[in-house]
Amino acid sequence: QVQLVESGGGLVQPGGSLRLSCVASGRSFSAYAMAWFRQAPGREREFVGRISRLGATVVYADSAKGRFTISRDNAKNTVYLQMNNLNPEDTAVYYCAVDPKNRPSYNYSTYEYWGQGTQVTVSS
Repeated sequence: QVQLVESGGGLVQPGGSLRLSCVASGRSFSAYAMAWFRQAPGREREFVGRISRLGATVVYADSAKGRFTISRDNAKNTVYLQMNNLNPEDTAVYYCAVDPKNRPSYNYSTYEYWGQGTQVTVSS
């Protein structure tokens, strides 16, 4: 069982930045790759990026490349999503997620454990 808690969302102007955090419970955090997803109203949950267990490999959705950075601190059981140059299309609820089998999937249905989400709103 893994419990995930996201934080750091809020209202930001276009071009601004936010850093989201996701804290995981348990002593096996470094055993899991961690993923970020987002979901805008009326849209399907969308893959944002994924970081490997020790942080050596990070993959991003095309929409995140060059603007978002995922990192992790295994000593703090925390994964981060740094988002720069935000635009209104980034408005969504952002979730972190874990697949206990560590499958390199972009599909939200693969992931078993989810946080409650944190709202990001980009608006002037």
